[in-house]
Amino acid sequence: MEAFIALESGRVFSGRMFGAPLETGGEVVFHTGMTGYQEILTDPSYAGQVVVFTASHLGNYGIHRGDHESPAIHPAAIIVRDFCRRTFHRRSELSLDQVLRQAGVPALAEVDTRALTIAIRETGACRGFIGTGDPLTLIAKARALRPIGEVDWVSRVTSRKVTPFPVEPPSPDPFEVAVLDCGVKKSILERLVAEGCRVRVFPASTPAAELLAAPTEGVFLSNGPGDPAALEHLVATVRILVAAGVPLFGICLGHQLLARALGAATVKLPFGHHGANHPVRNVATGRVEITSQNHNYAVPADSIDPAVATVTHRSLNDGSVEGLATSCGRAYSVQFHPEAAPGPSDSLYLFERFREMMRARRGASPLQEMDEHAATG
Repeated sequence: MEAFIALESGRVFSGRMFGAPLETGGEVVFHTGMTGYQEILTDPSYAGQVVVFTASHLGNYGIHRGDHESPAIHPAAIIVRDFCRRTFHRRSELSLDQVLRQAGVPALAEVDTRALTIAIRETGACRGFIGTGDPLTLIAKARALRPIGEVDWVSRVTSRKVTPFPVEPPSPDPFEVAVLDCGVKKSILERLVAEGCRVRVFPASTPAAELLAAPTEGVFLSNGPGDPAALEHLVATVRILVAAGVPLFGICLGHQLLARALGAATVKLPFGHHGANHPVRNVATGRVEITSQNHNYAVPADSIDPAVATVTHRSLNDGSVEGLATSCGRAYSVQFHPEAAPGPSDSLYLFERFREMMRARRGASPLQEMDEHAATG
C-alpha cells in the first residue's frame, strides 16, 4: 500500500506501508546505528517519535522478546529504506512486521531515507505525519500535532508502582539502589545488578523522602522521553536528593534533570544525537570513548556554575556537554548511554564508579557524613 511521510516543512516522501495499517504522527528523528533496531523500538526514550533508520536494511534477525528494553514498542512509527519479511536467526520469535502489527505501530519502507535524513538535518527535528491520503492533508495534520515538548511523556512510560527488579545481584551484601523511573531501559537495571546492586524501581512521581528512605544507599536517575524543562516537579525532587548527599548517578534525561537541579539550563539540539557510534572525550583522562546516544536536548556549558559542577565529558562531533559531576563528589551524570544496548561498552566504568561511591559512603561514620556534607554545602 502506497503511503507518505509528510513533514511540517512541506516536504513529502513516499513509501510502502507495513506494520499496522494506521495513520499517525510525531517528531521525526533519525538514528544512525547499523544494528539494534529491537532495542530502539523498545526504548521508552523514543516515545512519541517517528524514527528514521539510516541503515539500509532492517529486520533480518527478527525479534526476540528476551532482548526487549521494555515490554512495549514506543516510537509512534518507524521509517526504513528496506526491511526483511523473513528472519534469519535461530532466536527469532517474530518478524519486524509482525511485532509492529501486534503493537499497532505503522511503518514505511522503500523510502529515500538518505534524502529524508538530509531534510531533517537542514530544517531540524520536526513534526511529521504518516498516512495514505492526500499529501497536502497530511502536511496540515503534521502542522497540527502538539510539539513533543508540550506532552508529559514521562508520565506515560513510568512505572505505576514500586517494583523490585526480579534479578538478584551476585554479591552477598548488595548495595540498595532506588531507580527514579522516567523510562528506564532493562539493560541499565541489569548493569546495576551486575555491579552488585539490589534494585527497586520507583514511579517518576515518587517524593524524594520515599526514595531516600532506608534501605536506599544510592539513587539512579534514568533515561526517558520529552523536554526536561517541562519536568520541573522532577527537577525539584532531584534538588532534594542532591542536598541529601546520597550517591547519585544519572543518564540521558537523568543527566538533564541533575543539571537543571544544579541551576543549569537545557536547550533543544537542531536534530539531536541518535546513534551508536558517537565519539566523546573524557575531560579528565583525554580518552576518547565511542558511545551510544539518544537525546534531543543538551546542557549548555556556559550555564553550569563552575563552583557547583564541572564538565566531565564532551562530544567530539559538536562540542556539547556529555557529562558533569558535582563539586561535592556525590553526584554525576552523562548524556550518553554507557550501558549501550545497542552500542559499544567503552564507558561501563561509570557504573563501577557508582558502586564505589556507595561503598565509600558505607565506610564513613555518621559524624564524617555530617562534616563532609556541611563542608560541601
